[in-house]
Amino acid sequence: MSRVLAAAAAAIVLSAPAWAHHGFGRFDPTRDIELEGTLTGVDFVNPHAYLYFDAVGDDGAVRKMRCEMRAATVLRRSGWTPEMFVPGSHVTIAGNPHRDDPASCYIETLTIGDRPTLERYQQLTTATQQAPSDRPLRLPSGEPNLAGDWAQEQYLIARPPGGARGGLVPKSLVAAVEAGELSMEDVPNAGWGAAPVTLTAAGQAAADALRNLPPQENPRARCEITSILFDWVFDGPINRITQTPDTITLEYGRGLTRTIHMNVTSHPDGLVPSRAGHSIGRWEGDTLVVDTAGFSPGILAGFVPHSEELRIVERFTLDTEKMALRREYVAEDPRYFADRYVGGDTVLPADAPFAEDPCEELTYRNYAEEAG
Repeated sequence: MSRVLAAAAAAIVLSAPAWAHHGFGRFDPTRDIELEGTLTGVDFVNPHAYLYFDAVGDDGAVRKMRCEMRAATVLRRSGWTPEMFVPGSHVTIAGNPHRDDPASCYIETLTIGDRPTLERYQQLTTATQQAPSDRPLRLPSGEPNLAGDWAQEQYLIARPPGGARGGLVPKSLVAAVEAGELSMEDVPNAGWGAAPVTLTAAGQAAADALRNLPPQENPRARCEITSILFDWVFDGPINRITQTPDTITLEYGRGLTRTIHMNVTSHPDGLVPSRAGHSIGRWEGDTLVVDTAGFSPGILAGFVPHSEELRIVERFTLDTEKMALRREYVAEDPRYFADRYVGGDTVLPADAPFAEDPCEELTYRNYAEEAG
């Protein structure tokens, strides 16, 4: 046991950490560690959940550990629950060490007590993303029925045959990739990206400032909403749509609520800027067109900044055969964009109930210092 604790402690590497919280970032994928100890607690939060345990070396010394799992939302969608993590249970963990915090790690596999070993992306539920058979496709007034709980399809690890490099793919495509029927090159992207946008000089300066932020000052590290575009699908949240003749409400699993005003034709003067902006909607046939303005300056996604001049037009269309709600969007910002930010995403009926899972980004806090 002292060997693996020493390996964790030795994983102090001076490296510029990744700004985004996904991927390995502050963990070292080139090094493997195995740890075991006594489970002391769990933080079932977004954008990562954390397991706490006491690891004891051969010399009897106790090291308090905090190791990262997936986001609470996707764990919940996969059938994991906080009740699984019973304090006092013996745990065995395999994963990767933190680059500069010997008391943190990235969990690849986890064994709790005498239960079967769990893989990071393991599914413990058979819930599917299918709408109930009795769900009406239209409202009594004739408009498409968009109401309900929605989520992007989960992305899971797929390992192609022959040792080829694997990666995250939509849940429905894992079997095809692992059987060699579909190559990783033919797998669609995660569905929240957009075509590259050309920035103005002011936009480029704002983007450079974002890149130079210390990781702990990343707005996502403070659990702030990024944008109405990015947070609809990133991290696999479960969102809820409520539909009435006068308004359509979009509740984001990340904690943002938008009201689309269906009986308004223009944005009012004197809007108070906000992260959600002010949305007005109309039906073009069976497509819901939403025009949103009045944003606070912020970030659309990644290192793409936007000013208060941002304006977004979204088009929501429901494919009633696949029960897939497709959104296409165009964002314009004459101050920061020399052209347009264009993209789209797709959500399906959710495989778990809507909930605003709590958010607390702990990735950039040194647990070795916290635990003393």
